[in-house]
Amino acid sequence: MRFGAPGNERPGLIDSTGQVRDLSGIIDDLAGEALSPESLKKLAKLDTEALPVVADPGRIGPCVSGTGKFICIGLNYADHAAETGARIPAEPVMFMKATSAICGPNDDLLRPRGSEKLDWEVELGIVIGKPASYVSEAEATDHIAGYCVVHDVSERGFQLERCGQWSKGKGCDTFGPVGPWLVTPDEVPEPRNLNLRLSVNGREYQNGSTQKMVYGPAFLVHYLSQFMTLHPGDIISTGTPPGVGMGQKPPVYLQPGDTVTLSVEGLGEQRQTVVQA
Repeated sequence: MRFGAPGNERPGLIDSTGQVRDLSGIIDDLAGEALSPESLKKLAKLDTEALPVVADPGRIGPCVSGTGKFICIGLNYADHAAETGARIPAEPVMFMKATSAICGPNDDLLRPRGSEKLDWEVELGIVIGKPASYVSEAEATDHIAGYCVVHDVSERGFQLERCGQWSKGKGCDTFGPVGPWLVTPDEVPEPRNLNLRLSVNGREYQNGSTQKMVYGPAFLVHYLSQFMTLHPGDIISTGTPPGVGMGQKPPVYLQPGDTVTLSVEGLGEQRQTVVQA
């Protein structure tokens, strides 16, 4: 995990008792080579009790730094595709989210100026740990540093009514809360059997399972690596289950003052308050 003020985060880990331990004397940040399999093996062997305890970590930052690409997969849950009236795609639908959208898991969610259709999407995130280019599906998991919670915030009017690509409604500031934790693959033995939940002001809207994913994590890493090299720190957001605001009857959208709480089983929880930009 990473903690501290925006732009000045320090790397840390959560020990077996739930305390935050400072990793800044071991690695500079959770970025680049620090995410490699070799680095993660070294971190796993650390005597965590010898690391400094962070009594008050304060703000939790994005769980990874140095992200060059923030890649999202659309319509990747069969039940969400049905909710939107779309067919299950023959291949993964891919779009990019601006890396400037990345923020901490509990940072305020900025409602853009002119926004009327601010929507939510809880998603399983994949963080790349070593370069992946033309990798097979069998090799793909070797390139995954870990998993995390991603909130793929969307402005549906910008996305669907303002012409052009989806990215216009996906990449606004704070539209990519990531974390709180980067959980290594050994702690997530079944990434295709995780519960995802999201509520707004205490009312649950999303309660799904990665079992419903059309394309799983290993396939997505393999697939995307056929089009571009994936680099350490790159994030893949793998799609959302049903229950988004656009799918309600009538649609429900986020307003200033609303609180969004979301989680992925074993990967932690996010909580954001919507404020007007």
